[in-house]
Amino acid sequence: VPSVLCLGDCQLQTSCRIQKCTTDFVSLTSYLNSALESFDSEFCKALRAYSACTYRNSKVCRGNLVYHSAVLGISDLMSQRNCSKDGPTSSTNPELTHDPCNYSGHTEARKHQGVEKTPPPTYLFCGLFGDPHLRTFKDHFQTCKVEGAWPLIDNNYLSVQVTNVPVVPGSSATATNKITIIFKSYRDCTDQKVYQAVTDDLPAAFVDGTTSGGDGNTKSLQIVEKVSGKYVEMHARYIGTTVYVRQLGHYLTLAIRMPQELVMAYEESQDLQLCVNGCPSSERIDDSGHLPLPVMGQLLPQSGAAHPRSVYTLETATTK
Repeated sequence: VPSVLCLGDCQLQTSCRIQKCTTDFVSLTSYLNSALESFDSEFCKALRAYSACTYRNSKVCRGNLVYHSAVLGISDLMSQRNCSKDGPTSSTNPELTHDPCNYSGHTEARKHQGVEKTPPPTYLFCGLFGDPHLRTFKDHFQTCKVEGAWPLIDNNYLSVQVTNVPVVPGSSATATNKITIIFKSYRDCTDQKVYQAVTDDLPAAFVDGTTSGGDGNTKSLQIVEKVSGKYVEMHARYIGTTVYVRQLGHYLTLAIRMPQELVMAYEESQDLQLCVNGCPSSERIDDSGHLPLPVMGQLLPQSGAAHPRSVYTLETATTK
């Protein structure tokens, strides 16, 4: 299919609509499930619709290399799939055509492809705030030391790392002074984008100076500044994810809303994710996850002898 989509110069004349034909075909086939019995017939319907679209553009696209490449590619695919030239075609009605870079439309797309009783996506929430308090994707609440650099999220779509420093020298309580977020490249929806915030520097742009990813019209990834220098949101439509970054006082807070199926899309080697599995037991402030209460100006002693605190970096955290 990729050979059909864009061979040669993709700068098309405005009168030639081959790009629209190709976009419709991609929308109709992106979420077809090859495991279903209806896959072949639905794919052939989409190919016939693609072929009909190219035929309607045959005059205005004469001499366009992309157009002729598409015609040849369609012919090859129809032969490979044993598709007849005559027969029903897929509807390109807007109600049945779905943006592959809009996660919220995936459920509807699956319904139209014969997947019955598709449940709506489940969204999970993770937040890190204070000194620091963690709410995991499993709705567990913890209070942890996690000094240094630690990964909150590291899956196939998104990586989030925070750096925490002691609130006061010698204290187990830490707070976040740096956040690094990597939106990994995904299909044609976005190239890799990196966002970084530190205390007193909460930019409204990615590190490359841009404020969006993907096509300039659809903006499948976008940064929105809510309060200048204090609060930004990142909306990743293609993965149905929203990231909230704020500065409160001298420290940063982070919250993330993400679909469950994407949260769980990670390799075994990526299991150190505070949002997924919580803090390691050695990093918990105490068993119940709360800071010890002050008594007569001093902290209640924690169980066991005091151990010197280690400074954690991302490398040592990963080996942990």
